[in-house]
Amino acid sequence: MNRSLAVVTPAVAAPVSADDFRTALRHFPSGVTVVTLRASEQIHGLTVSAFASVSAAPPLIVVAIDHRHHAYELLAREGAVFAVNILHQEQRELSDRFAWVKDEDRFARGRWTTAVTGAPVLADAAAWLDCTVHSNMPAGTHTLFVGEVRASGVPVPDQPPLVYWSRGYRKLDLAES
Repeated sequence: MNRSLAVVTPAVAAPVSADDFRTALRHFPSGVTVVTLRASEQIHGLTVSAFASVSAAPPLIVVAIDHRHHAYELLAREGAVFAVNILHQEQRELSDRFAWVKDEDRFARGRWTTAVTGAPVLADAAAWLDCTVHSNMPAGTHTLFVGEVRASGVPVPDQPPLVYWSRGYRKLDLAES
């Protein structure tokens, strides 16, 4: 079968605007995490959807942290450690707390503990990954922090994840098809 594609002469394209970029990406659903960190005696946390696995051997993950966020400065410190806490669909309030609360202790809600590195771990997260900083790389307005996973847990294995899509939280439809 002979198939051909139409040849289109590309026009000189203007750079993609930040608004157009965000509009396109809001069509990609993402899990929701709270990244928590410890730098010396200071702890901090923030809601992050820019998270991905990188390698199973060695176990590596990546998070993207905005340079304007306090977490960037803390994670860049020598010896900083972090945990990725994967939220389940009943933890929307916790996601909002770590995204928006500024003047009070974000850790005042939730059941927090530690694992190997000393970074705060959410005891009832869908899953968590406790990491040391393996490497980092600047990327535009963010830095990609690659974490080497030192410990992991799945405290709530049967709870569906919290999902963010098209500017809102969503629940998975788990009805069998």
